[in-house]
Amino acid sequence: MHIDRRKGWGLAALGMLLVSTDSYFIRLSELNGWNVAFLVGCLSLPVQLVAQRVVDGGKPLAAFRQYRRPLLIVGALSAVSQISFITAVTKTNVSNVVVIVAAAPVIAAIVGRIMLGERTSRQVWLAILITIAGVVIVVSGSVGEPNLVGDFLALVAIVAFAINMNVWRRYSDMSRFVGLALAAMISIVITVWFIDNPFGHDQRAYFSVVCMGLLFNPMGRIAHTNAPRFAPAAEIALFVPVETLAATAWAWIAFSEKPVAATFIGGGIVIFGMIVGTYGRASARSDLGCETVSGEEVTQGT
Repeated sequence: MHIDRRKGWGLAALGMLLVSTDSYFIRLSELNGWNVAFLVGCLSLPVQLVAQRVVDGGKPLAAFRQYRRPLLIVGALSAVSQISFITAVTKTNVSNVVVIVAAAPVIAAIVGRIMLGERTSRQVWLAILITIAGVVIVVSGSVGEPNLVGDFLALVAIVAFAINMNVWRRYSDMSRFVGLALAAMISIVITVWFIDNPFGHDQRAYFSVVCMGLLFNPMGRIAHTNAPRFAPAAEIALFVPVETLAATAWAWIAFSEKPVAATFIGGGIVIFGMIVGTYGRASARSDLGCETVSGEEVTQGT
């Protein structure tokens, strides 16, 4: 792996912008979380396999055998993250979900330190602390309310997501498409037991899941899983607030789901944290040497 922060940040921001449409399509479909996750898994699986053939040249089984354990790990974590996120959106305010998701940097930084030995700079830790403060402000308005279950599911989603980013960075040459195809398969296996009549819905529901499963979600996940090739996971996670800002806007515009004052304040603090964590760091490089991971040199985060 090597450091190319601007490229990593760009992929992370693009990925989160595309994925931010998930909450819009979930609400538009008016389906429950299990049905959405099942249908999206069914649609995204062939997309990932076709992409693997076009970009990687095919032979997905050979790619799987090369990195069997880490691919199973990212597949399982991705499935848990996606199912939890989709279900959370159906149980609480979109704005709450996506701002809680913005807590990713702190988990990514801790796991990155343990797994890769990547040290996180004071500047990024300051950004992480600012982000936590913003999340606390948002969640404070939900304590004791029915949507606390949705907030908890959002937290589960982001824990799995943040750990996953470090696994992707740990194995930078591992096929992204095979990992995401496994995630789709695992999602299907988990959700098929809980769905109810997934093929008896109206056109709006199918339009929503087609847009989500064939286009925006697969493209966003491909972009974001490639981002850790170029920058430490803690920095990549700082761009999760792109989803926070965009998804809150979609919900407000499409469903008149106006965020409460605490969400505005907390969301603004989270975005400020992202700026603090990235300002002036595009050319920064490690000053503490390298360590070997999977036979490659991994530059430690400064």
